Amino acid sequence: MQKIQFRVVAGFIVAFLLLVFSACRTWLPEAAPQTPQSAVCPQTPDCPACPAISAAGAKELPTAPPVDAAPHLEAARWADLPGWQEDTLAAAWDAFLASCQGMTEKPPESAWRQVCAQARGVRGQREHWVRRFFESAFIPYAVIESDGRAEGLVTGYYEPLVRGSRQPDAHNRVPVWGVPSDMLSIELGALYPEIAHLRLRGRIENGKVVPYWSRAEIEAGFSPQSATQKPLLWVADAVEFFFLQTQGSGRVELPDGTHVRIGYADQNGHPYRSIGRALIERGELKPSETSMQSIQAWARRHPDELRALLDVNPSYVFFRELPGADAARGPIGALGVPLTAERSIAVDARYIPLGAPVWLATTYPNSKTPLNRLMLAQDTGGAIKGGVRADFFWGFGRAAGQQAGRMKQSGRMWVLLPRQEKANP
Repeated sequence: MQKIQFRVVAGFIVAFLLLVFSACRTWLPEAAPQTPQSAVCPQTPDCPACPAISAAGAKELPTAPPVDAAPHLEAARWADLPGWQEDTLAAAWDAFLASCQGMTEKPPESAWRQVCAQARGVRGQREHWVRRFFESAFIPYAVIESDGRAEGLVTGYYEPLVRGSRQPDAHNRVPVWGVPSDMLSIELGALYPEIAHLRLRGRIENGKVVPYWSRAEIEAGFSPQSATQKPLLWVADAVEFFFLQTQGSGRVELPDGTHVRIGYADQNGHPYRSIGRALIERGELKPSETSMQSIQAWARRHPDELRALLDVNPSYVFFRELPGADAARGPIGALGVPLTAERSIAVDARYIPLGAPVWLATTYPNSKTPLNRLMLAQDTGGAIKGGVRADFFWGFGRAAGQQAGRMKQSGRMWVLLPRQEKANP
């Protein structure tokens, strides 16, 4: 019945999608108009404008721009990559092998499968062999935006830890919801191939497909899920949980000290709105001072205004519990492999192939100290839009969160493609 109803209204939903589609994991204010970006998911876990759902889940691809507006790649030399000779490439080897595991759907004859097969014979602990492998198997290409800009926004995200419990109590009153049973999630590729990367989220009301409930409506109890489902967990701090939603994954510490890892399961289909931007527009924060930490500090000072601020962002992320997840490894990104701290990035997969090595030239958060490093494109995010746009995964815990929360840097990117791969299909 739902499929029949959808087909009836299918011709009228594209505009609806453009308005309500977006899964973002970011909490920071949007960057200046000239800066390529979106919002983190954290989006995603942009970070200052938005951090990747990540670990990607909350990271869905936006509507594709016209072909003539797409970024392009320009062949480069290894000498063009700032700091290429200084980075310890062997430190990224395990992350590269993880990328190879995530690209198993590539046909056996593809250039990616061939270089991954070659990698199995490389002594990954030897810097000399790793460097020789990359320089012989790949060609670096500078990523250039359609307007000629070679620089873009680099933000950060991480895997947070929040306190919670299996049952509500005096301290843990914020529910962690799984995917609601009444929410439709409809893939559109069969009807509209040109928007195959989009997904419709909604619900049935009086026989019609309508947008799913917003964050404010869910928090107010409009969603009937509370009557038919129980929350996965309960957490203590609403603003910390909000940031966990924007990051797209995280861990909950139970009263007995054990950790439960949760990951992105779905999103309500509403676009991400930056609460950092809202505070700036109200004059509560200065753009140069806006970060995850400053937003949290504002929330501590204004507990009575927090709910209204969080509701500025109608996007709401639903989670799933990840039993048996290896605590020593990072959360699972959009590529389907664990993220590696300080070696994984979220990218716009329309322009950067998921799994590809990427040379990132940027600076450390709130610093001019160079951060030039071989990264792996293993995640995506609703806030990550454009060719020269990256979300840097800092890892797990408070220290990683400190770095991610301050990161809003300018940077350049070079994607490494196998020698037999076409740079611009």
